Amino acid sequence: MNALVNDELDVLASLVPIDGKAIIELGCGAAKLARTLLHRHPDSQVTGLEVDARQHAKNLASPQPGLHFVAGGAQAIPLSDASFDVALMLKSLHHVPLPLRPHGCLYVSEPVYRGPLNEVIRLFNDEGVVRAAAQAAMDAATRSGAWEQAAERFFEMPVSFRDFADFETRMMRPTFADHRIDDAKLVEVGTAFAPHMTSDGAHFTRPMHVRVLRKHT
Repeated sequence: MNALVNDELDVLASLVPIDGKAIIELGCGAAKLARTLLHRHPDSQVTGLEVDARQHAKNLASPQPGLHFVAGGAQAIPLSDASFDVALMLKSLHHVPLPLRPHGCLYVSEPVYRGPLNEVIRLFNDEGVVRAAAQAAMDAATRSGAWEQAAERFFEMPVSFRDFADFETRMMRPTFADHRIDDAKLVEVGTAFAPHMTSDGAHFTRPMHVRVLRKHT
């Protein structure tokens, strides 16, 4: 079994040099990792790119030294080329050009399409095809000669929910996507979720696959 990791920043820091670096997180969400990174590495600069307008507004309302937010999607990054040393993509891989400096690193963290949590989620959001496409895109990037794979890591991350209502809010009704949840689907997913509930909530581990690519020029 792969190692259990509670904090992915530990994995990132072990694989990629981040002290004093210019970093962009593509699809930063609530920027939890970016904020923690800056607390631990205050000499770094982080730009959080987020396409969800509501989440972007929330991010702007909570400024932090060294952290800058930009509205936009990874398919059309509104920044100049060669602006960053490191790009982070956590569960948000797209096959797009990246504004990285020569020898910059791309850190891609993707959930593996397996496990009990995946079996529940795929009932309303089946990402089997896009997960495979994400890895295929990285394979193609390394074959192109423009990138080399510098590191790879598999691990498990704990994921917990207080109850099904918590799962519904966080996973089934995010602000950035409409999973078209009707009453029948809610019952179907709730039935699949129920066996995982305990007296203190539902606890899963999510298998993760990290690959670090280094840009040649």
